[in-house]
Amino acid sequence: MSRTPQEIFESYLYAGTLTRNADALAENFTADAVFEAPLMPAGAAFPKRLVGREEIRSAMAAYYARPVNEHRSPNLEKSGYVLHTTSDPDVFIAEIDTVFDGDGVDTSVSLVQIFRIRDGKIARLRDYFAPELMS
Repeated sequence: MSRTPQEIFESYLYAGTLTRNADALAENFTADAVFEAPLMPAGAAFPKRLVGREEIRSAMAAYYARPVNEHRSPNLEKSGYVLHTTSDPDVFIAEIDTVFDGDGVDTSVSLVQIFRIRDGKIARLRDYFAPELMS
């Protein structure tokens, strides 16, 4: 049974953003998946391009092992997203507004992710966000 875009996105979001579980995140991808963050500058901590489920797993595990800014956490009540289907049933777009609480001032980060799906898993993900806002 194939998963819906909503189910795929929520599984991806939970594994990556909410629990920072690289194994669970990687299982959302096909074996030959491509995960790209095209706006990421060379040498950034967040990977710019990963190819294959195992590279996604290992690179994201290393990224998640980095210290987390405990004074800046996502506020799920203030954050939100909208999923957009396209004329291609294997492609959907996530429009995300994440609000981070911290030091008395909220910071909002908007991003867009384009998902290409195969057999209920992510075959390609392009993640567009401003890298300087994610530190």
